[in-house]
Parts: sequence; C-alpha cells; structure tokens
Amino acid sequence: MKKIFIGILVTLAVVFVFRSCSNDREEKSILTENSMLIQQQIENVSKLIVTEGHFAEVYNYKDSKAVFGPFVSAKKKALVVVNADVTIAYDLSKIEFEVDEEGKTLRIKNIPEPEIKISPDFEYYDVTSDYLNMFDASDYNKIKQNVNASLMKKVNKSSLVKNAENRLISELQKFYILTNSMDWRLEYQGEIVEKDAANLEELQSVFLKD
Repeated sequence: MKKIFIGILVTLAVVFVFRSCSNDREEKSILTENSMLIQQQIENVSKLIVTEGHFAEVYNYKDSKAVFGPFVSAKKKALVVVNADVTIAYDLSKIEFEVDEEGKTLRIKNIPEPEIKISPDFEYYDVTSDYLNMFDASDYNKIKQNVNASLMKKVNKSSLVKNAENRLISELQKFYILTNSMDWRLEYQGEIVEKDAANLEELQSVFLKD
C-alpha cells in the first residue's frame, strides 16, 4: 500500500513538472511569436514617407556701390520669380528600436529628423546694371542663397510641415495599435506611451516633443 501511495505521488509530481514545462514552453513560444510580429511590423513601416508641396516667390534684388567717392553710385537690379518644389521626408528605416521580450516592451529610442529638400526654378526679369557694377556670378549666388533661406522659413511656417508630421504619426500609430493588441508596452525615449493615447494629437505630444 505504501509503495502504491509513493507511486501515485511520483506520478503526480512528474505530471506537474511536465505541465509546468509545457506552459513555460508555450509562454516562451508566444513571446517569441509576438516579438517576430513586432519585428515584421517595423520592417513594414520602415519606408520613406515623402510629403510634397509647391511654393512661389517674387524677389527684388538691388545692389549699389559707390564709385568716385560717395557722390556717384553704380546700381544693378533684377526681378526674380521663383517656383520651388519642396519635399519633406522621414526615412523610417533609420528608426532605432529595441524589442524586450521578457519585459514585453517595444522601445523606440530615436526617430529620424525630417529631411527638407527645396528645388527652386529661377526666372530673371528686368535685369539691369551700370557699366561699373555689372552682374556677375556672386550676384546670382547671393540671390539663390537669400531665396533658399526665405523659402525655408516659409516651409517651416507652412501646413506642409504639419501634414508631414501627421503622416509620420499615422505610421507610428501602427506600433501603438499592435503593442496594445498583444498587451505589450510601447516606450519612446524612456517614456511609456499610455494605453489611452488613442488619437493623433496625444501621440504627437509623445513622439514629437521638443
């Protein structure tokens, strides 16, 4: 009788250990599966997001220099019409991240800065200059530098930047939805993205903080 009782205890112990190991393997399998799913989602999002716009500007260029003392000056001027195509791009293949299986956390460490590209087309009108102050390459370079600087200010104040940010957040929102569905945490630069941060404005406050 004693041997039978011991046998039953041994059998129960073996079954318990077997089930415990099976549960551990199953949980590990789920974690690995979820980790692979997150990696796949990051690969799907790792693309170039490009927002395009068009800007136009009319620029009056004037220059004068004194000749034969302060009483006589030589002048030159030009009317410049500029049409520029502008793109704002986020290269999401450069996202820095870490997948923590044990902590069930996706850590986004860094999001690439936007790359702003301005491609201006210059048309020159009413180009006049005095003999002693002729147009040369330095004038055209100065015009291009000033116009590019002016266009960059316009771009940064325009809705194009906001549109580009909205497209970026729409892509990053996919990480938020996926981690929530798997009961994982999403973390950006050490800050946990709260599970009730469902709309774009709340996500922007996290991912686009100064």
